[in-house]
Amino acid sequence: MRIIPAIDIIDGKCVRLTKGDYDTKKIYNENPLEVAKEFEDAGIEYLHVVDLDGAKASQIINYNVLEQIASKTNLKIDFGGGLKSDKDLEIAFNSGANQITGGSIAVKNKEIFESWIAKYGSEKIILGADFYPDNSGGKIATNGWQEESSLELIPFIADYQKKGIQYVICTDISKDGMLQGPSFEMYQQILTEVQPLKLIASGGISSFDEIPKLAENGCEGVIIGKAIYENKISLKQLENFIIKK
Repeated sequence: MRIIPAIDIIDGKCVRLTKGDYDTKKIYNENPLEVAKEFEDAGIEYLHVVDLDGAKASQIINYNVLEQIASKTNLKIDFGGGLKSDKDLEIAFNSGANQITGGSIAVKNKEIFESWIAKYGSEKIILGADFYPDNSGGKIATNGWQEESSLELIPFIADYQKKGIQYVICTDISKDGMLQGPSFEMYQQILTEVQPLKLIASGGISSFDEIPKLAENGCEGVIIGKAIYENKISLKQLENFIIKK
């Protein structure tokens, strides 16, 4: 299972939110490149970068930060947040993104998102399936998690899997930034009902012990944010996990 630390960006700075609420913003480092280099020094190969300004503005904003990290590290970066147009995608890939994540666009403009899958291939395009849990399993959220759609989580993923999507980042918004553990049962249900799928768990990771459990569940990757920044999981622990693989 791939270890994928997260860097969320507001005003060019490395921040974390709780449940996607911009009012809960906490700045962890003024220089995201410094953080990225620490990850790379720990043997980590992958990075998840979210342009939170872009998510709010519905267009790419912090591509300079992406370019800086991509040009000064060897990290393979998946980039998301506000990617709404062909031009946004060109900027992201030209700035050094290895993959891009589309969430809101996959809900609101299926035609353009499907055209990206056709143009760039399923290795380059990740489906962002961010959801609020409910009795049916979950409803997909959009626009930096500011809006809830009527789309149900598993049918939404299954529909795009049939259209060629391989990679899905699935975030339980109710758990994001809460440090209370991830949605093990939901990930298990998704992987049971939608196959084949490279599912990347995101949201709620609180301790190192949860990582092997997600691997056992069949998750292809795990995104870890606040648990690293709040020293709940050390880079040394992640380095040892990667070496043991």
